[in-house]
Amino acid sequence: MRGWAPALARDLMAFALPQRCPGCGREADPQRFLCDGCRASIPRFESALCVRCLAAGREPVGCLAHRGCATHARWLYDERAARVIHALKYGERTVLARWLGAELAQALPPGYRPDLVVDVPLHRTRRRERGYNQAALLADSLAGVIAAPRLVAALERVRPTRAQARLGPEARRRNLAGAFRVADPHALAGRSVLIVDDVLTTGATLESALGALADAKADARAVVLAWAA
Repeated sequence: MRGWAPALARDLMAFALPQRCPGCGREADPQRFLCDGCRASIPRFESALCVRCLAAGREPVGCLAHRGCATHARWLYDERAARVIHALKYGERTVLARWLGAELAQALPPGYRPDLVVDVPLHRTRRRERGYNQAALLADSLAGVIAAPRLVAALERVRPTRAQARLGPEARRRNLAGAFRVADPHALAGRSVLIVDDVLTTGATLESALGALADAKADARAVVLAWAA
């Protein structure tokens, strides 16, 4: 009973009370969490980032030297973006992934459609603790929006890693080094692959994941909801 009771309580509360926007207090669509005004006020980001340069502490915008490290972000991370992402990631508001997939699609270059959409995986221990992987939910939604094939479990997190939030840039890179492995390299070789995650911070996670895809001879790039610049 402990497993489903909190979710049932939230559903009953949502039925009984209108969703209030955590940004301003106005009534909001529960499937979008924020009101129209607060959603529209999240700052957009238009340029591609190089996660290798970002992880190394160099200017990440405009880099043309590191093929396979390009990452697109829909938003710049602010308190409104943080509220949405935290609700999806930690608040079990998985329904938000439906809307956020469309937001991710807006971050991609015009006309771009990958051969495969994959997600940044959680280690099985953390996946079991959380109950779901928010990046997988976003990848499912995005793949539907852009009508691209979705490949589940393409990447494996082969070892648990420390929580990244309190680590510095270099410690994050060491923490993620060799953390990912491609499950079936032959399935990705020579194919364009788009990997999905929620937030880009120092770039260490995506640098490691994109490196694993490059080792499998995939033509990869990434997309995230927000860059915490």
